[in-house]
Amino acid sequence: MPQQALAFERSVTRTVSLRYLLHLPPGYRDGERWPLIVFLHGMGERGDDLERVKIHGIARVADEQPELLARFVAVSPQCPMGTYWTHEQNALNALLDHALEQYAVDADRVYLTGLSMGGFGAWFWGMTCPERFAAMAPICGGGEPYGAVRLKAMPIWVFHGAKDRIVRPAESRRMVRALRAVGGNVKLTIYPEADHDSWTETYNNPELYDWFLQHRLPR
Repeated sequence: MPQQALAFERSVTRTVSLRYLLHLPPGYRDGERWPLIVFLHGMGERGDDLERVKIHGIARVADEQPELLARFVAVSPQCPMGTYWTHEQNALNALLDHALEQYAVDADRVYLTGLSMGGFGAWFWGMTCPERFAAMAPICGGGEPYGAVRLKAMPIWVFHGAKDRIVRPAESRRMVRALRAVGGNVKLTIYPEADHDSWTETYNNPELYDWFLQHRLPR
């Protein structure tokens, strides 16, 4: 029987879910639109215990130094055990849609950051959906240099520890080189004495939050 050309069409619905921690600034109220920071944690904080998300990063800052986040809404999702942020793009996009719908957030001032596994996740998500983020700050992560052109227009501040043996600083440097080669808006901070923990100094620095607020999506 000769081969036939056929067409098939069907709508498919998939349910996705992520648990997350929410930080609302002291002056939060509906009617005013606030900048949003989305934070992606590292591998050790995966699972179903949200308290683990507070071990490092923005979720910890929200608990211990909330004054640094006084100008932001912050959302810190938890990656399920056995998977990675790079596998959770559908869920992350759905979460961001949810945050934009449920909270008084300015869609033109959404900032993405993450550490270690979350740094890789930030590079990947930023590369696949650059139109969603006004700026990005990946910490001790890495990505695919061939996709740097998709990030050409996004302001990016990259952080890494010079003595990091878990994720080598070469991972960040090659992304920065690729971005500079296509005329990207990128800067790199290497901490000379830091090992894998290059995030504590980064997230404790008020300059990061001032830098975020310098940027918004062009419309």
